Order: sequence, then structure tokens, then C-alpha cells
Amino acid sequence: MNIVISSDLYYPMIDGVAAFSFNLAHGLAKLGHNVVVLAPSITGDFVIENDKQFRVVRLPSIRVPFYPDQIEQIPEARTIFGHKIPQIAYKNGIHVSFYPYNDIQKFLDAFHPDIIHNQTPGPIALSVYRYAKKRHIPIVATGHSYPENLTAQLKFVGVAKRPLNAVVRKFYTSFLTRAEYATMPTELAVRDLAPKKRLFREPPKPIEPLSNGVDLSRFHPAPAPKSIYKKYQIPTNKPIVLYVGRLDAEKSLSVAIRAFAKLLTKIPNAHFVIVGDGNDKSNLEKLAHRLKISDSVQFTGKILGLDLPKVYRTANVFVITSTTETQSIVLIEALASGLPAVAVQAGALPELVQNQQNGFLVPPDDPTATADALAIILNNPKLARKMSKYSLKIAKNHDLRHTLARLIAIYTDVIKNF
Repeated sequence: MNIVISSDLYYPMIDGVAAFSFNLAHGLAKLGHNVVVLAPSITGDFVIENDKQFRVVRLPSIRVPFYPDQIEQIPEARTIFGHKIPQIAYKNGIHVSFYPYNDIQKFLDAFHPDIIHNQTPGPIALSVYRYAKKRHIPIVATGHSYPENLTAQLKFVGVAKRPLNAVVRKFYTSFLTRAEYATMPTELAVRDLAPKKRLFREPPKPIEPLSNGVDLSRFHPAPAPKSIYKKYQIPTNKPIVLYVGRLDAEKSLSVAIRAFAKLLTKIPNAHFVIVGDGNDKSNLEKLAHRLKISDSVQFTGKILGLDLPKVYRTANVFVITSTTETQSIVLIEALASGLPAVAVQAGALPELVQNQQNGFLVPPDDPTATADALAIILNNPKLARKMSKYSLKIAKNHDLRHTLARLIAIYTDVIKNF
């Protein structure tokens, strides 16, 4: 098949949508399909990148400075009179292709797509839907986000946040229902974002819960090499709590840091490794300093490539306190690495963390409960080993190969019945 993957967020950006789109393109190309990715240019100019197995069409874009690009390291916030000032604009802002219809039409008319798989409800999607309707090409859409993933970044919305969430939720749902077939990563995400009676057009389009999937061949339990401890200055003689992901407001990582402060009263030699970058990093560093735990909290910055699976293997337990996850690729990676996990009982996390089986579910915004759960795992090696085995069992259900096989079947059926 000639398959187009369209996304407003794509590698080298670092988030779940970008990771899934990248993995999807690679996986489909390896299976022999002709794949093209439509994504914003990270320089602003139109360019076609030739990957080893597929092409990435970088559409003309404009830099929007109110959100970091997740590619370059976010600089430290400016300090005035000893206080860090929250950043509003960023030099390396995100690039947005606001209306790339003409470029999309020109390229796709030469490519002759059989199907388009849309990943984000942004400007590229609007152009893609117009093109698909004009050329009579079927679309599959995947929903990855909750409205809070967007509105949590907007510090100025204030009391308007709740109605804005409702508007965004309506738009996200329409993005899915306009496609011939839609998926979301989990059953909970489908139920929560898109209640059929309230928002769906008639007749509702099929929406299937389908895991984003992870390449399980990259993640497995094993001792981490000494070189990885040395490279990232991770202590070898302390129990390690790990978080991997964006350090943005909607991830609620401040809850995890407050929980870790409480954990230190129970396990004084514990060490918290935080992997990632984001626009909330300076606030989190400031919080750790205020709680007087900076010596035990380590911000490594982004870690990619071959090093990331090894970093998972340095940890004893994974923690995630975000309430807006439609799945969480990093949590699947942690489970595939054999880690027990502590997660909040919110969003779709309960589909990956089964309470008292491969970890603990705790109430949102509850540092005390989070700390207690972490302490139980770290203080009970036998329990931790049991949970580790169950994590591996859960992770097997999210192999990227299963996701690719199901998507190919969906594409085939949609094309046949279009």
C-alpha cells in the first residue's frame, strides 16, 4: 500500500505522538509498504527527507514561541532578585504548518496514496481532510490526547479553562468521527474522550481501542552496564526511583517530587532520576530545592537512542503522576524493562498498572499515598520481583508487531469498503 502518516508532532520532537508516528512509519516500511510522513518543517522551509526506508515531507511552517520545540534543550529560566521567572516565550519554539494544503496536494498527487493515517487534530489534519475529500481517499485517525494536554500549557486561560476544555474535547472528537475509521490507545481513552451519546455525529464511526505499541525487542530486564551509571552519574548503591517523559505542567511531576520528599523520611538513601525536558523543568528544580532534596533528585535531561533502555534498567521502580494519559509509551517501556510501577488512578494508566499486581494505583495529587506505595516496593524485594514478572506479562500485550498487524488489517478493510 501507499500509506501517508500525517502529524503536527514528529521526530525529532519528543512526545508520545511523535514517537508513535516514527515507530509506525518505520514498522510499516519494514513490512514492505511505501510510506510517506507529512510533518511540519523544523526549519520553516519545505524539504523532503529521505529516511533509509521512507520519506518525510517537511511542510513550510512558522515558529510559535509559546511552546518549546522539544528538540533543543530548554534554557534555564532567568533569575531576578534570586527568583526564577516563569518563561512565556521560547527562542526554540514549536514549528506549526498553519495551512499547507497546496504543498500537500502537489506532493500527494504524485505519490497516489491508498490511505492516510492522521495522528493529530491540528492544521495539517485540516488540509489532509480537504485533500482526501477532493481526491476520494479514505482516512484513518488516531486520537492520542486529552484536552488538558493542550490547555495545561496555557497559563493565561484561568477561569476559561473548563469551557475551553469542553470546546477542545468537541473538536478532538470531531477529528475522529470525520475519518472512515478511528482508534485510540485504550478502552478508557475511548470512553472518556468520546462518549457517543453526547458528541458523536450519527451514525457514529467505528472507534477501536488499539495500543500504540512498543518495540519490545529494545526493552527487557537485565543489569544495566556500569558505563551507563558513569555516563549519567546515577548512583549504583542506592534504590532508584525513575521517571521518563516530558517535564510539562500537565504531567503533574510536582506531585512525584513531593512524594519523593516524603519517601526520603522512610528511605533516606533513595535517589530520584528524572529523564526528560520541558517547560516546567525550572519550577520542578526550584521545588526540589525548596524541599531541600536537590542532592537526591537528579535531572538528566533528554536521553535517547540506545542509552534509554539501559537507563530503565538502573531503576528499582517507575513512577508516573500524570492524570491526562491516553496510554503512556514510557510506562509500557518501563514495564517491558521489568519495573514495578506506581501510577495515579486516572486517565488510562489503570489499564497498564494493576493495583497490587505489577505496582500500585494511588489517588491523583496525593504525595503521601504515592510515597507509601514507593516505600512498600523498595522495602520488599520479594514483592518487587513478583511485580516485575507481572509487568513483563502486561507489556507483552503491547508489542508493536501486534499494533502494526491490526492497523494493516484496518487499512485493508477501509480501502475495500470505501
